Amino acid sequence: MTAAAGGPQHNRLQEEHKQANEETAWHSISSGQVLKLLKSSARGLTQAEATHRLDLFGQNKLAEIEAKPKWRIFLEQFKSPLIAVLVVCGIITIFLQHFVDAGAIFIVLLFNAIIGYMQEIKAATAVEALANLSTPTTQVIRDGMLQAIDASQLVPGDLVTLESGDRIPADLRLIETLRLRIDESMLTGESEDAKKRTDPVAADASLGDRTCLAFSGTMVTSGRGQGIVVATGADTELGEINDLVQVANGQTPLQRIIKRTETGIAAAVILVAVFVFMGGALLNGDPAQAFLSAVSLVVASMPEALPIVLTVAMALGVSRMAQYKAIVRSLPAVETLGSITVIGSDKTGTLTQNRMTVEQCSLGGGQPVQIDELGSFEGLDAEAAGSDELAGLVPASSPLSPSQRAGYMALLKAGAMTNEAHRQVGEDGSISYSGDAVDMAMARVADQTEAITQADLAAPIELQTPYEPELLHSMCIRRNPDGSLTQYVKGAPDAIMAMSATMLDESGREVALDTEAVDRTYHAMGSQGLRVIGVASRTIEPTDAPEGLEFHRKAHDMTFLGLEGMLDPPRPGVREAIAQCAQAGIKVIMITGDHPLTASAIGKRLGLQHTTNALTGSEMLDMSDEVLKGRLAETSIAARVSPQDKLRIVETLQDQGEVVAVTGDGVNDAPALKAASVGIAMGESGTDVAREAADVVLTDDNFITITHAVRQGRVTFKAIRGSAYFLLATAAAAMIAVGVNVIADMPLLFLPLQMLWINFVTNGVQDIALGFEPGDGEELKAPPRSPSEGLLSRTLWVRTAVCGLWMATCVLLMFRLSLAQGLALGQARTMALTLLVLFNFFIAMSARSERKLIIQLNPLDNKFLLLASVLALAIHAGVMYLPGPAALLGMIPLTGGQWLTCLAVSLTALVFSEGHKLLAPYLDRLNHRPRQVWHSTRRRIASMLGSES
Repeated sequence: MTAAAGGPQHNRLQEEHKQANEETAWHSISSGQVLKLLKSSARGLTQAEATHRLDLFGQNKLAEIEAKPKWRIFLEQFKSPLIAVLVVCGIITIFLQHFVDAGAIFIVLLFNAIIGYMQEIKAATAVEALANLSTPTTQVIRDGMLQAIDASQLVPGDLVTLESGDRIPADLRLIETLRLRIDESMLTGESEDAKKRTDPVAADASLGDRTCLAFSGTMVTSGRGQGIVVATGADTELGEINDLVQVANGQTPLQRIIKRTETGIAAAVILVAVFVFMGGALLNGDPAQAFLSAVSLVVASMPEALPIVLTVAMALGVSRMAQYKAIVRSLPAVETLGSITVIGSDKTGTLTQNRMTVEQCSLGGGQPVQIDELGSFEGLDAEAAGSDELAGLVPASSPLSPSQRAGYMALLKAGAMTNEAHRQVGEDGSISYSGDAVDMAMARVADQTEAITQADLAAPIELQTPYEPELLHSMCIRRNPDGSLTQYVKGAPDAIMAMSATMLDESGREVALDTEAVDRTYHAMGSQGLRVIGVASRTIEPTDAPEGLEFHRKAHDMTFLGLEGMLDPPRPGVREAIAQCAQAGIKVIMITGDHPLTASAIGKRLGLQHTTNALTGSEMLDMSDEVLKGRLAETSIAARVSPQDKLRIVETLQDQGEVVAVTGDGVNDAPALKAASVGIAMGESGTDVAREAADVVLTDDNFITITHAVRQGRVTFKAIRGSAYFLLATAAAAMIAVGVNVIADMPLLFLPLQMLWINFVTNGVQDIALGFEPGDGEELKAPPRSPSEGLLSRTLWVRTAVCGLWMATCVLLMFRLSLAQGLALGQARTMALTLLVLFNFFIAMSARSERKLIIQLNPLDNKFLLLASVLALAIHAGVMYLPGPAALLGMIPLTGGQWLTCLAVSLTALVFSEGHKLLAPYLDRLNHRPRQVWHSTRRRIASMLGSES
């Protein structure tokens, strides 16, 4: 907050509030103390005081990052070392009055810059999305009167009133609540609405346990309340997240590799070009001609199409991922997905359905059963039931006895009869629910098992006590169709047992209450991470109410029916997706704001490893980075963590060299999404903030989609690697040929325009087509690529050198022999150029796979490459026989015999390229053998020294 001139008194107020914010946990002190510290009252601030404080503390808005000018974005497209070298060459070429060559160079550079500019202009707008969470107006008490004001005008000390449907405009310390519940999932990740009260809590309570605070940006789902503003703008929890989101994105592995590769290539080409220029000038005495040769070498060997290839290949990956419902917002994320080693996933709504569901139920203190064990309700068999009275209740497929089933139906019915969930039946007969998550779960399971009927739901409510945290239960008395009354209660098992005298035993019969048996079952269900609710009922006789129904508001002599255990269940297919990630060498860590016990239970069901030793946010407070690294290595669960904790986990993993993807859907996930190597947001249930901070958005909110995206990321990198090998091998051939030609004091081998022709008309078509190469289906059976590995593997670098050297030798020999046979200079150049074009054709076919031979690949698997390669040859031949273009490019038509000669020589490229594929496994073993011998010898010596000591 920025102070404005307001006099010593208000400067003192600002300092006092700043000190209070730093030293006081607002949730740990009483509401009276809060009012005193903020110099406010039950009548709120005066309008004059509010105006002074607004000048002092500033508006209740989040900070925004100034957008980068578009002209600057465009100029930044020329920062690449490859592009910079070509710009310099183009400028000097203009001074030498070779305007056609210079024009061609600058057209290519402009085309490349436009592609990069169009991609970068789609910059992330996470901060804007955060700012949009601010409520435009809010109800505030000033001068003792309720009035609506713009939320940006709120100041610390203001008294704000809340109603159902309101978005919280600032961080508030609640001083009054009436059944107030707030959806805080965007901040805490918890699926259940937070029940709010005014009592202070422990100073070290986690964000989700601060029940007397209401946080900016969250939503009131039910009830009413009143709170005093304790933080506005950047000082709110939302403001702190906004600051974290503004952390700049780090470079992806591919971006680092490309930068390193471009710098290395540019340096090598410049050194060779300088050598060629100096050698040519000294040998020939013609600096202008020598410089033209050097420019020709630069243009020939500079793979300036590499940025375009990367953009196109990743754009193809974007298109393919969209088919799997993964929308990519940042192109580099396509490849980065293929190299991720860790996925840090939010739990609620990502791994789970974000919908509380009753999983188990237990009669009295009996063994819990799964809901699906109650059987189906189709094909009822009255004879198998063995009882006319219960036949209609027992399905033929049920493993339960009639009395057991009757008991379970009574349990589920009671849970739905004292229940505030609202049902809405759609036109297709489907039922949707709204209200408290627990109530919705209990209503849903009663409907699904047909434990409750429309007649039951229509029973009039004679007396009702809604759930309150102080009571720990809800109660409802309903009048049955026969005129009798039934009392239902549900809530904390201990509270329900305290008002019960009897219970249903495991067989469904009424017996004396056994609290020890119920406790054992309660704790067993709780240890699985289930939220456990106790349910009881009793029939009220008219003589039981001497003082009327009010006498029964405090329930007593109830029959404890049993327990219902509920959980936010895993999403279908997630377990299988996590297993696929493990096979692909990717570790999945659940990072959630939920309770450690619940998170561990879900993690175990999902098949995560190391789920019993959950890391918690409170542990992390006093934990060094080194200790945290060790804890992350031994657990797959991080629970009760704040947005800052999530960010620290991501950064710690990245410091260890991990490539981290983070999934999430809430505002609390935004900082980690932004800082991660790849941020993956949920599209259906996620917030705008999460989507804008992410690199990838899953439109189906399905974790399994991530595995498809990872596979496609690996396919994309293979395609990029194949294209890069093709470009660098042909560039190496051209550089060696041109360099040796100049030093050998021979006529200029290629004109600069001819090299641009090869790079962008023939090569340019084929290298893009290599990006369409499909995967072989083995991508998820191998570990992730090492982040330290370069654009090409060691094997491909060797292949590049071998093939480049051979092709250069053949081109030089073709040029020299053509001149020796008396061919004109233009004819000899055309022979050498055509040979290089044919070499490119066969190298492109070989570049489809690093390991598989051409004969093992179906040419129709990449129809675009086959078509593009044939088209490139056709274009080259066609231009050669058109007088105007041929004259511009300095080409002379070849005879049929000359074409056949070039074709025969070009086929030899496959001998070296495919031959190296056959030898590569043996060469790798030979390369590793010396190291194995060294390590074995060192261990033997160490062992000998150890035994002697």
